Amino acid sequence: MSQSAMQRINVIGTTGSGKSTFSKTLAECLGYPYIQMDQLYWKRHWQEPETEEFIQKLEAAITGVRWVLDGNYNRTNELKWQKVDTIIWLDYSYSRTLFQLLKRTILRTIEGKELWPGTENYETLRRSFLSRKSIIFWFFKFYKRNRERYSHLMESPEYKHIRRIRITSPRQAYQFLSDLKSNVSVNAS
Repeated sequence: MSQSAMQRINVIGTTGSGKSTFSKTLAECLGYPYIQMDQLYWKRHWQEPETEEFIQKLEAAITGVRWVLDGNYNRTNELKWQKVDTIIWLDYSYSRTLFQLLKRTILRTIEGKELWPGTENYETLRRSFLSRKSIIFWFFKFYKRNRERYSHLMESPEYKHIRRIRITSPRQAYQFLSDLKSNVSVNAS
């Protein structure tokens, strides 16, 4: 896949699939801006914005010619997929995704680092494991539903104008990025 074939990319996948890590690496490889939807969405102290406020932030963020957009937020599909030329779905197994999510959540809880600058949003033991808004609970509740939704999306003729790439393992993700880096290096020479 050549760099010129991908200008505006949306990386999707269920919670814990590694969207942020993959998206950041992809954006760095291509030299594109990296946009994280969670950072656009979450306000200080885990407050949720009004839908219109979130949509306005997203619209402003995706005005550029090239970018890598990390995130789902299905209610924004109509807006973002008017602009994207490529959707990359990280579709890892249930066990792999759960393992990655648990590892990430535990590390973030231990490190106590603010997730997005200026938000004072931290993952804590209580929020991550004992709350109704737990990311772990979210995973158990939506993993299957999200997979079905994304599977339908990947087959939908409604989005035939968008290149759709499904990556099913970390090894495949690594190979995709490695091949892309090679193509970028060759084209830069």
